[in-house]
Amino acid sequence: MDKKEEASKKIRQVFNKMAMLNASIMASELSEYTPSEVHVIEFIGENNQANVTKLAQGLYMTKGAISKISKKLIAKGAIETVKKSDNKKEVYFLLTDKGQEVFDTHKSLHDSFEKRDEQVFEDVTDQEYARIIEIMEKYSGHLDKEIEKSGLEM
Repeated sequence: MDKKEEASKKIRQVFNKMAMLNASIMASELSEYTPSEVHVIEFIGENNQANVTKLAQGLYMTKGAISKISKKLIAKGAIETVKKSDNKKEVYFLLTDKGQEVFDTHKSLHDSFEKRDEQVFEDVTDQEYARIIEIMEKYSGHLDKEIEKSGLEM
């Protein structure tokens, strides 16, 4: 196996292990919500004027998927829609008190995951972080181009 294959494999392994470990904890704490619903709540909580288009772009999902998820979240009482007085056409989403509780729980869980894993990063230098970020940005840009070429909606 060459270095490129090995690095790619290691990235997938780490991501999959982290997802498996974190997902089980998330599922027990946020059992009323799917991971996609929680991510929509997170995005709304972190971004002003979140609408279907911004959510779709920010979460790399289709507008149709966002519409379905947002309807479920409205039915669960986690989000609500608002329109601005100067633009009655555009619909934005806000968290309700229930949605804010989900947001806060999710944030708290992520903070605990970071704390759990911080020992791994104690010795990482700023230069190493800069290189990791550079590589991930390059890879992300490549994937953006591939998504665009494929015709998938973001």
